[in-house]
Amino acid sequence: MELPNADHVLRITQELGLKVHQVASTAQLLKEGATVPFIARYRKEATGELDEVAVTAIRDRLEQLAALDERRAAIVASLKERNLLTDDLAKKIAGADTLNALEDIYLPFRPKKRTRATIAKEKGLEPLADLLFAQDPATNAKAAAAEYAGREYTPDDGKNLKAKIADADEALAGARDILAERISDDAAGRAKLRAIYQQHSVISSKVIAGKEAEGAKFKDYFDWSEPLAKAPSHRVLAMRRGEKELVLMMRITVDEKSALAEIEPLFVKGQATPGSCAEQVKLAAQDAYKRLLAPAMETEMRLETKKRADETAIKVFTENLRELLLASPLGQKNVLAIDPGFRTGCKVVILDRQGKLLHNDVVYPDQGIAKTEEAKEKLSGFVKFFQIEAIAIGNGTAGRETELFVRSLGIPPSIPVVMVNESGASIYSASEVAREEFPDHDLTVRGAVSIGRRLMDPLAELVKLDPKSIGVGQYQHDVDQNGLKRSLDDTVISCVNGVGVELNTASKQLLSYVSGLNASIAANIVARRNEKGPFKSRAELLEVDRLGPKAYEQAAGFLRVRGGEHPLDGSAVHPESYPIVEKMAADLAVTVADLMRDANLRKKIKLETYVTEKVGLPTLNDIMAELAKPGRDPRQKFEAFSFADGVNKPEDLKPGMKLPGIVTNVTAFGAFVDIGVHQDGLVHVSQLADTFVKDPAEVVKVSQRVTVTVTEVDLPRKRISLSMRSKPEIGPKSAPGGGRTGPGSGGSGGNRGAGAPAPRPQQSLNGDWFSAALNKKR
Repeated sequence: MELPNADHVLRITQELGLKVHQVASTAQLLKEGATVPFIARYRKEATGELDEVAVTAIRDRLEQLAALDERRAAIVASLKERNLLTDDLAKKIAGADTLNALEDIYLPFRPKKRTRATIAKEKGLEPLADLLFAQDPATNAKAAAAEYAGREYTPDDGKNLKAKIADADEALAGARDILAERISDDAAGRAKLRAIYQQHSVISSKVIAGKEAEGAKFKDYFDWSEPLAKAPSHRVLAMRRGEKELVLMMRITVDEKSALAEIEPLFVKGQATPGSCAEQVKLAAQDAYKRLLAPAMETEMRLETKKRADETAIKVFTENLRELLLASPLGQKNVLAIDPGFRTGCKVVILDRQGKLLHNDVVYPDQGIAKTEEAKEKLSGFVKFFQIEAIAIGNGTAGRETELFVRSLGIPPSIPVVMVNESGASIYSASEVAREEFPDHDLTVRGAVSIGRRLMDPLAELVKLDPKSIGVGQYQHDVDQNGLKRSLDDTVISCVNGVGVELNTASKQLLSYVSGLNASIAANIVARRNEKGPFKSRAELLEVDRLGPKAYEQAAGFLRVRGGEHPLDGSAVHPESYPIVEKMAADLAVTVADLMRDANLRKKIKLETYVTEKVGLPTLNDIMAELAKPGRDPRQKFEAFSFADGVNKPEDLKPGMKLPGIVTNVTAFGAFVDIGVHQDGLVHVSQLADTFVKDPAEVVKVSQRVTVTVTEVDLPRKRISLSMRSKPEIGPKSAPGGGRTGPGSGGSGGNRGAGAPAPRPQQSLNGDWFSAALNKKR
């Protein structure tokens, strides 16, 4: 197999601060088809114990450099085809280390449409342009141009009609057009102007006249400006959305005089006195800047800042998603799950310990005494008959009311009653996955099942959804969709493989995220399981259609066979390492199972004696950890959570109240917290701690349990302001209108993304509210 590109390896080594062998080995493994989880978990010796973050960074950078080389090759081919490639030009192209630098070099040779410069060349004015650009002090520009007056030319406009250059002024204007394009195409000039824009440009937005009422949600941006280099991603995305909705006009500009002061000296030689050639070059430089360079740089900065904002927003999304996927599982329990509702009643389902649907019904707790009594009788009967061990209630409409009703039934305290985040449950219930699993049940039953299963194992259930529908993103519909999907998929894959998957019970959706597998192989695994019964060992995976040795190598270590033929089949020890463990056991004259049971036996093992060329101490230490706790679940132990009694709706809130809550979303400007009133409150970044907080993700995570203080309740505008400070200010003053640059330092409000479902509209403060309104549809 072809080796990785040595230049790419060296460059990534420098950029990421790694060792050459780490990058080279990782690149080779990726080239051979290894996955990120497999490399990070089972090839530690080769990579020098790089984690998934580092392996992913190497993978992404290799792809970027390959794309750069592909573009470089295309440019060289184009130049060769047109006989424009010189040795000097080829050298410059080969040395370009960024896409911008490469495109700047290619720009003068890029096939162009008919421009003012090409029209001037048709007039035969290029020699005049060259003469002016030489800027000989002895040359009078007007006199030189006068020689072109009256000359005939044939415009390349398809009409084949001759025309004349009217006078010297027309000749000078045409020559300046040629020079302006030449200046605009100059790589050094563009690089310098790009640096000016990157360091000193200002991003601004203004409301389009007559759009004030229609675009009220963008009010904070009706007349806004700030340095582009300091503009946070959520404000950039907010302004872009306002522009997209034809409410705002957004610009990225620099001071023209300052920019020209930097650009003109690159092209103007000597004094630009009246009548001189230098004067004409100066005029051409000014025209180049205003007509060509400034618009080009603004477009480039728009793309660059959009990319940067996308990366930040995607990072927020993936971090939130990881926390949600790795939320504590209840485990295998008999669960009664309720999808609450007022008018349509509460859909009730009973799930066994494997999540199988046993029974479903509808109860009406609030529709008259008779139906209330019937609901009590049914639910109490279900709890006893099905030996219910936990009750899950969706946190959407009527959720708190249903919770109070259930708690009033005298349920034994040993049975936890848990509010479950139902974001995306409606998406699942209408999906092909749900229809395939429950073809004979309607949407409401499927939704209730999803709520119950989320309590039992959030990861196994949430992988059935498109991550974007879970509702923990920031402007998710505005960012680069390919980049978003790639990052979200990486996150789901990381979580699934980090936890491990039970081969004999996992859904095909969960299996499809296992390293080395895909949707079709996952379906084949389930089909084989249904046909021949449970897998008795990992080795039987090789009997699955299309699951060859390579897929087996990548997947086996992440799949668990509880009670399998080999004791290690239920652990994270890879089958390739079974011989090592078997030798350890044989050297002690015991079985592998004995080693797994007896810590004293394991203490007798001297790992150094089992080191080989391929297996080092990192892998051996991992093996020992697995022998101690085979197939351990890295997720935290489940603990039941309850909202405050008597606080069920916004009207129950009073400033100064201290309440328990669960973080539902972390954004660049704060965190949204569910306090059990059907609306999330916002803990602004300035209210997250007693000390300065730069990144909210450093303080709180999605699904984290927190205690908050209510600082303000604005019922007419449906805003709930919260604080996690030890001594928060109570009342409107605590809502930070400043403290950070920008309108309320907010910008992404609800952050679910337009149209993304979630249980309650999220709230925010002051300037943040405009963007919460953008994402209010949930």
